[in-house]
Amino acid sequence: MRRLILAVASMMALGACATEGGFNTGTSGAGWVGAWGASPAPPGPDSQSFDNQTIRQTLIVSAAGSEVRIRFTNEYGDKPLKIGAATISRTGPDGKPTGAPTAILFGGQTGATLPKASPMFSDNIPFRVSALEKISISLFFPEPTGPCTCHTLGMENVEISNLGDFTRAGFSLKETTTRRPFISAVEVLSPTPTRAIITFGDSITDGNSSTVGANRRWPDVLAQRLHAAGMDRSVVNQGISGNQVRGYYTPGTGDAAIARFDRDVLTVPGASWMVMLEGVNDIGIATLAKTSPPDAATIIAGYKQIIARAHAHGLKVYLSTIMPYSGARYYKPEGNTIRLAVNEWIRRAEGFEGVIDFDALMRDPADPTKLKADLQTGDWLHPNDAGYRIMGEAVDLALFR
Repeated sequence: MRRLILAVASMMALGACATEGGFNTGTSGAGWVGAWGASPAPPGPDSQSFDNQTIRQTLIVSAAGSEVRIRFTNEYGDKPLKIGAATISRTGPDGKPTGAPTAILFGGQTGATLPKASPMFSDNIPFRVSALEKISISLFFPEPTGPCTCHTLGMENVEISNLGDFTRAGFSLKETTTRRPFISAVEVLSPTPTRAIITFGDSITDGNSSTVGANRRWPDVLAQRLHAAGMDRSVVNQGISGNQVRGYYTPGTGDAAIARFDRDVLTVPGASWMVMLEGVNDIGIATLAKTSPPDAATIIAGYKQIIARAHAHGLKVYLSTIMPYSGARYYKPEGNTIRLAVNEWIRRAEGFEGVIDFDALMRDPADPTKLKADLQTGDWLHPNDAGYRIMGEAVDLALFR
């Protein structure tokens, strides 16, 4: 059966969105649920490191809870990472911390050492949050961290101090970055049976070219709509700019989707749905690397592997069609032929739950190889704020009932 979502086609009726008894379905009542994510990537030649410095990161959680816990990451570190102190705070309209900070503890201690190539959870933190509330996390690194295990494109300014521990105080800036250093998830203890939607993809899901600090990525818009509709659903954005379904280009673009899927999707508590938008980089980056792009069958085989693994753990899967990219620096007509063949397969929705047809939504009717001019940033690949808003508003909330 063809099952296309958005105004371009009719939608099938959908029931409960997770298999009873499945992994991380979150259907049994109140409990932990993913409320924010930032998939880490290997450090590249320009990766930052920190030494006797405090960094302060602001983020927005998509679910309410009475407690939080933070997943820290040293997964690409080549040595242990020492955290000297860490705190969590509320933020004011200007993004600055307000009120007294709350200590983040590790086994009851104020600091921790993450082994190399490992993540680590904090203790549960008594810290009540509301859905769509901004919070800040301050980390002090008393020793050289080595190259950062970071999420490369955070679309939020991270403040970096001069020398010293400022986890409980303001500080003068040495510099800022839009990377996400050493944190990859925030989970909340929800009082209601909240379930999570994982948006899994590349720079278009990551929000490349949206306004920094404004939370205008299409998954942000989706989260805002779900909250306004009174639906207990969180949205965890696991996009990585430059990411590919099967390929790998540079460290900052992250491991291929088929390699990082278990970490970035299956470990999220409450995960019940995955929306995947990815594939244009598999086609286009091959042009930059001066190699032949994979054929449609190869990309589709990657999707099928991910779908099978998602279904094995009780998640429902929605695939998005690959959006047009003529005018982008890595566009070639033969690449567009591959894109159309992949989209034809996606629209058949054979073996997964449904299709979100962002291609049909965003393409220029006068030239379907291109995005609508007023919805892109000028690189003919990434939507602007208006484009991301249209994408987030087009997703039918009935998918997540």
